[in-house]
Amino acid sequence: MTQRHWIITGASSGLGRALAEAALDSGDTVVAAVRRPERLDDLLSRYPESILPAKFDVRDIPAAKDLVSAATERFGPVDVLVNNGGVGQIGAAEEVDDAQLRDMLEQHLFGPAALTRAVLPGMREQHRGTIVQISSQGGRVSFPGAGSYSAGKFALEGWSEALAGEVAQFGIRVLIVEPSRFRTGFNDADVLKIAAPSDVYADLLNAVRADMRAVSGRQEGDPIRAAEIIRGFVDAESAPLRVPLGREAVRRLRDGYRQNLATVEELSDIAADADFPGLAESVRPV
Repeated sequence: MTQRHWIITGASSGLGRALAEAALDSGDTVVAAVRRPERLDDLLSRYPESILPAKFDVRDIPAAKDLVSAATERFGPVDVLVNNGGVGQIGAAEEVDDAQLRDMLEQHLFGPAALTRAVLPGMREQHRGTIVQISSQGGRVSFPGAGSYSAGKFALEGWSEALAGEVAQFGIRVLIVEPSRFRTGFNDADVLKIAAPSDVYADLLNAVRADMRAVSGRQEGDPIRAAEIIRGFVDAESAPLRVPLGREAVRRLRDGYRQNLATVEELSDIAADADFPGLAESVRPV
């Protein structure tokens, strides 16, 4: 297998770091795009010729092209882009203000979209490449308090599903990863964002906030195992568009799909009555 060149955002900890180590251990190169490059000093000492720590904020849209240019100059054309950087946020719709909601969209949609656009010309030219979008089970099903976080992940998944159909003709694959809880820094007190709580939603969300904080360090998901699964799909000749990771993700996604399908079936006749009588169903080019 030929050497692959990766860009991984959020590679200083958690799943991003596990992916970086898995790639480096297999002989690939990694541009690790992080806010604090010094947190990768140990990897730099172990793989001085194979890793390039790069200071990068996923919300810095203009910097995306510069990051890809630096990666290409150092190691060659990018083969794998992993959009992993981002944080969680808990708060009811009334508690999360415009700036906080926009921040979720910038981190989980606009940032990944900018990096994806920056790597696509090179991937098209070499007629290969894999774009790994680290979404969440919250990118398909949501729950009270997670609306602003899920907004970014839902958007990322919809954008990426269309992207997959657009770039398949160029030999480029898109992999949407939907993890449940993994033992990363996601739930740490200094990482997880909590909107200012209001008394109105206290009965509903106090337990959610407490649970999200209390689980830090006790999550059942293993980032190293998850990284190996993701790398396996990157290495494989074919891969599904979406990959759930973790038992909770399987359960929540399965239940969500079943409930939504049951609703569609139940309302199918009523929904069909909304069309003009006698007109055939639309036929689209894709």
